[in-house]
Amino acid sequence: MTKSRTIWLACILLILGLTAYNLYPEEKLGPSIQVDRIVVYKSKRQLIAYTNGQLVKTYRVSLGRQPFGAKEVEGDMKTPEGLYFINDKNPNSGYHKNLGISYPNNDDIEHAKRLSKPAGGDVKIHGLRNNTGFIGKYHRWYDWTLGCIAVTDEEMDELYDAVQIGTQIEIYP
Repeated sequence: MTKSRTIWLACILLILGLTAYNLYPEEKLGPSIQVDRIVVYKSKRQLIAYTNGQLVKTYRVSLGRQPFGAKEVEGDMKTPEGLYFINDKNPNSGYHKNLGISYPNNDDIEHAKRLSKPAGGDVKIHGLRNNTGFIGKYHRWYDWTLGCIAVTDEEMDELYDAVQIGTQIEIYP
């Protein structure tokens, strides 16, 4: 086999592999499951959903562009760390649905005041930007949000249905 054919074959196999990765179905969250606690491990890029203390699903996520360290001020591109609650559900956002996170809490506001800067807000769990859902699982390859937690559109549909306002979310480094 010539060198050019080997390269051509490698490219075709790579494209097929990447397509299979993005299209391969993942386990779905059961339709009647109600998530009552969410834990995010930023260092592992994982969002873990629980019902009555039982793990029901682990999601791979993308974070803010500056994933290390806790969010301190508006515009720092970091995902917060701490104990928060889901405080909003928006089916019509600029991203495929979202769940609002109650950042900033009182400690976050006080910390930002000490830095003489605004704490920011509008931190969400959301899907992909509208009309970019075809990106699918590829979005997980890098941290791209402004400080939010991103999942695929299909995963956002599951979470949107399974998570109620008031659900606790713990975000760890």
